[in-house]
This record gives sequence, C-alpha cells and structure tokens, in this order.
Amino acid sequence: MENFDDWRWQLRNRIRTPEGLRKYFKNLTEDEEKGLSLVVKQFPIGVTPYYLNLADPEDPSCPVRRQIIPTYSEIDPKVQTSCDPNALEEEGQIPHLTHRYPDRALVTLTTMCPVYCRHCMRKRKVGKPERAITEEEFRPIWDYIKRNTQIREVLISGGDPLVLSTEKLAYYIREIKKIDHIEVIRIGTRTPVILPQRFYDEDLLRFLEEVSPVWVVTHFNHPKEITEEVKTAVRNIRKTGNPILNQTVLLKGINDSPLTMEELFRKLIAIGVKPYYLFHCDPIYGVVHFRTPIEVGLKIMSHLRGRLSGLAQPVYALDLPGGKGKVVLSPQYLLKREGKKHYFRDYTGEVVEYEF
Repeated sequence: MENFDDWRWQLRNRIRTPEGLRKYFKNLTEDEEKGLSLVVKQFPIGVTPYYLNLADPEDPSCPVRRQIIPTYSEIDPKVQTSCDPNALEEEGQIPHLTHRYPDRALVTLTTMCPVYCRHCMRKRKVGKPERAITEEEFRPIWDYIKRNTQIREVLISGGDPLVLSTEKLAYYIREIKKIDHIEVIRIGTRTPVILPQRFYDEDLLRFLEEVSPVWVVTHFNHPKEITEEVKTAVRNIRKTGNPILNQTVLLKGINDSPLTMEELFRKLIAIGVKPYYLFHCDPIYGVVHFRTPIEVGLKIMSHLRGRLSGLAQPVYALDLPGGKGKVVLSPQYLLKREGKKHYFRDYTGEVVEYEF
C-alpha cells in the first residue's frame, strides 16, 4: 500500500467504528459482538491498520485481537466487581499534571492514542474527546515544575504524546529542559508497538538526537508484537542515543504464561529494549476481566530467574490505590497473606493492606 509506512496515514486511517472491525473479524464471539454493540457507548475504540494486521481474524484467543476488540466483559456488572472507575485518579489541582512522588512529575499532553487498548488503565479518560493540551494549559504546569525544585524527573505521557506533531512535542520537551533542576525526561509511548512508522520520521529522529538522553518507555505485551517494522523503529531510536525501556502488564488470556513471558523478554533484549516493569493489572473498571491472581505473576518471575539473565528480568510490581505508589511483588515485599488480604511494605516503609 502506497502510504502504509507513513505514520500520519496510519493515524488518519484508524479503524474507529464497530462496522470497521466487523469487516476484518468475520467470526466474532458473542462477547465481542455485544462489546461492539454496547461497550463502544462507554469506551472508545480505535486501531491503526498496521496493528490491526497483526491480529488473527479467525482466532478469538489471538493476543493482539484481545487487545483490540471490546468485549461485553468490560461493562458486565457480574465481571467488573471489586473495582473503582477512578482508582487511578491522578491529577492534582493543576489539570494534566500529577505529582505523586517528591522527585517525579507526570504531564499528560494529549488524550489521543493510535490504538485504544482494551486493558488501558486510563480508559475512562482517553479519547473522550481526542485533544491535545494548549500552550496556555501548559504554562501553569511549567510554572509548578519550575517552583518545585525537588522535582528531578518529568514523565511525558497521555494518551500518547507521539501522536503530536514533532514540532509540538519538541516545544514542550525543550521548555521542560530549560528548567535547571530537571535531570531526567521520560516519554511514555506505545507507538513503537502499535505505530512503529512514527520512528521512520526524520524530523522526529533528529529531534530525539538533539535532546538525548530521553528515556523512551514503551509497552510490549506479547512476542507477536515484535515485527520487522518494530525492529526498524527500535534501531532508529537507538541511533539517536536514547535508551528504551519496556513496561508489560500481566493480562489474563494474553501473556499469563511463563513461556510467553520468557519469549517476550528474550526478544526485547535481543533488539535492545530493556524489560523494566511487569505490572500486575490494576482493579480499574473496564479492565478487571484481565486480572490474574498474584501467584500467577510470582510463578512467572520464578520461571524467569533460572532462565534469563538479569538484563532481561523486569521488576514485578503493583500500583497501590490511594497514591501509595508501587510495591515490588516478591516474598521479600509481600509480608503475609490472610485469605484475600495481602500485606505489603510500601516505598515509605509503611505496611499496607490490599485485598484481591
């Protein structure tokens, strides 16, 4: 296809309607069909032609397909239990800014994503509507970071910030780099996975080389996502001198297998992407059906220890509710368990109770 490798073409031609997905997936399950009829009224859908082509149109268990097609399970009250639609409510008084940890701040530049992943922790916000923040909205964020000298690191996120034009993205990052006490900038983006063509863009690559080092933190969930296009994108990023980390989410029916995770992390490290975190799926409304017991993740980590080098080992972690931060899930940090109640020591040393 003439424009298939153009990232702008990919964005313009996203499949965003139930009818568009039905044309590709001929044998929808009952759960998928109800999802396309009902879930889309509450949560957006969208997928790039590139990522859609990775999904098996015949196999409902395909790990890419399960990240694309909404299912009724996302809104089924019998399934979405013990969860909170606002469990990850992050922003403080300044819109689009989260300052949870003393030395780190999160800035969300846009609500738009190339693909609306069914397991998204921010699905209550993204795509409703699709918009980028304005320079006027950015100014109080910049002023806040400038005043708070304990902030050393800024994470640029969204939505996905790489849907912005290179000119707009460059403006925000250059402005942040002007702040003397900012030592680290991270870009949280799934574009290397779902829109690798973004990193074929010479303007973007020149900018990334200019601002290096910027930590590119991406999100591969399954080895099927590592394609030749992805390998090209990763090579291009690495040529700019910027490191690439990966955050995987443990997802039931997608990657909750020790062998799948071993293959994923082997392939990532082989192309120059460091497995960073393996996150336990959060209890967010619309996502609970993807959750596994903690024991599944612990079993995966035990499997990896004897088979992969330290380079390929992520940290298995859980994001605690109420802004308590991340805890590492291992016998070292999981102090005890009483039925559904688990007791962890959080990053401050406080013992935290959590119910699964």
